[in-house]
Amino acid sequence: MGNSERTVDLVRTGKARFTATNVRGGTIELGDGVDNDAFTPVELLLVALAGCSGLDLDAILGKRADFESFTINSRGDKVRDDQGNHLINLEVAFDATFPEGEAGDAARDFLPTAMAKSHDWLCTVSRTVESGAPVEFKTVEFRTAQQ
Repeated sequence: MGNSERTVDLVRTGKARFTATNVRGGTIELGDGVDNDAFTPVELLLVALAGCSGLDLDAILGKRADFESFTINSRGDKVRDDQGNHLINLEVAFDATFPEGEAGDAARDFLPTAMAKSHDWLCTVSRTVESGAPVEFKTVEFRTAQQ
């Protein structure tokens, strides 16, 4: 098996604004959701939940028939309680249309199985959220600005 590490780097580009860059050079803007259109961290988590399973379903069902349309809605409720800030009621809803005919029927029939495979085994993001993997915060280095 290849390299298992996944990594992104964030660089502060302004007040409450960061640019995230992946190892392939792709970027996405991250912000606090106030006075800008950048994605918030919570929105990016919802994107990751939907995108992970969406890619799974695309790979699994796309072998049976090409989608005529495929949209995904990912949602959750942000709460603050004795456990701190977190999301509850996470839900990923899939809306897929397949063509008429035998191939489309096969894809429609397999959709619940494909969703279960993604949820129960394949989707790294939802599997990680549900397993409650610990997150370690560590300091690399704090420096003073050079004169």
